[in-house]
Amino acid sequence: MATQTEQTVREVTPDGGVVVGDDGSPGAAGAVRFALAEAERRGTTLHVIRAWTISSAVRPEGLPINVTPSLLELEEATRTAEESRIAKLLGETTVPVEVHTVYSPSAQSLIHASATADVVVVGSRGRGGFATLVLGSVAEQVVRHAACPVIVTRKAVEA
Repeated sequence: MATQTEQTVREVTPDGGVVVGDDGSPGAAGAVRFALAEAERRGTTLHVIRAWTISSAVRPEGLPINVTPSLLELEEATRTAEESRIAKLLGETTVPVEVHTVYSPSAQSLIHASATADVVVVGSRGRGGFATLVLGSVAEQVVRHAACPVIVTRKAVEA
């Protein structure tokens, strides 16, 4: 259980490396796999960022339905689920992989991380509801505002 002094993570500042956003979608799965190959090619760390809000967080297992989890409990459950997803997506790898859960809007968290990253990788479309768009809102914001190069992937992969 978290103590009163702990706070949720609100931003990630990697020390270089490849940053990729993951929202759990097939497009993000493709971006994560592409980012792994890019990190391997560059000989650097892969930083997977799972931004979350109260509505997109993973609910802690075993918590009664009539109990509202704390932000720290939501963060921990979301991190655990994300680490499991990434392990399944990437399998065994020699590339150092760091999973970060950030209580922040997706685009904002990736743009902040871009200030110290070597490159940011995003899927062209995530979980948004406008399937006819070529570029989703998060990818568009990251492309417009990132402080480093951005790679937009189009290949979706079922996780």
